[in-house]
Amino acid sequence: MSRAIVCGGGIGGLASAVALIRRGWHVEVLERSPAFEEVGAGLSLWPNALRALEAIGLGGAVRERSALAGPAGIRDSRGRWLSQVQPDAADPAVQIAMIHRADLLDVLRTAVPGDALRAGTVVHAVDPGGVVVHSHGRSEADLIVGADGIRSTVRASVWPAGAAPRYVGYRTWRTVTAPFPIDQGGESWGRGERFGYAALPDGRVYWFAVANGPEGEEGIGLDHLRQRFGAWHDPIPALLDAARDDRILYHDLYELPRLSRYVMERVALVGDAAHAMTPDLGQGACQALEDAVVLAASMDDEGGLDGYDRRRRPRTQRIAARARRTGAVAQWSAAPAVALRNGVVRHAPPSALSRSLASIVDWTAPR
Repeated sequence: MSRAIVCGGGIGGLASAVALIRRGWHVEVLERSPAFEEVGAGLSLWPNALRALEAIGLGGAVRERSALAGPAGIRDSRGRWLSQVQPDAADPAVQIAMIHRADLLDVLRTAVPGDALRAGTVVHAVDPGGVVVHSHGRSEADLIVGADGIRSTVRASVWPAGAAPRYVGYRTWRTVTAPFPIDQGGESWGRGERFGYAALPDGRVYWFAVANGPEGEEGIGLDHLRQRFGAWHDPIPALLDAARDDRILYHDLYELPRLSRYVMERVALVGDAAHAMTPDLGQGACQALEDAVVLAASMDDEGGLDGYDRRRRPRTQRIAARARRTGAVAQWSAAPAVALRNGVVRHAPPSALSRSLASIVDWTAPR
């Protein structure tokens, strides 16, 4: 039986483990944290991600713990609509599911045998020939999956000359409130600022805020957000009041410069370790799920890891570049540029957004 070691127990790592196990591999998942837990907030699963989950047999379980997104769109800070989207609940091709990240991790973790999960195991180095040196010794495998995030130890070991992650000029705050009534979700754009929100299945609301600013600034909490967004349209002030300062996640946003390859001998990178991107298209987790499915399928093909690289690198790098461009425009702060941007979005035909996203969400899993 072929043996794989997955470094990292997040979405990409656990999905890779599930996909490989379903194809008959013996898998171990090494996670540096003392437990397989996730403290994140909400995330959106676009149709491509839902197809990836279906491919590894978890589509139904994830749908049971998610909610289909309702009407949404983009507004300005005063609440005037720039663009509206009406998902079609009868058409799976355009469904978007909202789920708490912890719930998605729980579904993935449950699909991996307990004895395959190695929490509290810190990866120190990886040899591309198939050796992992970690806090409990040394392990060998036919495949090493680097799923250990944007600061990947696997990537640093195997691609030591690779560029470091770069700050994109803006940071984000994310949280989940107690149940709160909202009619519809979406994003609102200001000048160098954004605020978005969506309902989760149990009535809680996931919201995020984005603002331009210097890298590494600390101590920025609810008071700061109320100063920035407290005068924006409803229900944004109420959502701020519904939040707890100690439950807000605050992060500078980074992206990973393009790698020339995602594979080296017996090592493959997935998710943020390969192509960390800004969240501006909602595709970070979605692309990690695609990676997992394609990696496992590629191991059954003659092309092997080279085939995985050919299938995944061009697509994920295009999406990452587009996410960056989208975020840059959304974060414009000069008044003339903001007025131009809002006018273009407002006058675009309703079908423009769905057409522009078709190449991303129309992905289908390999057989």
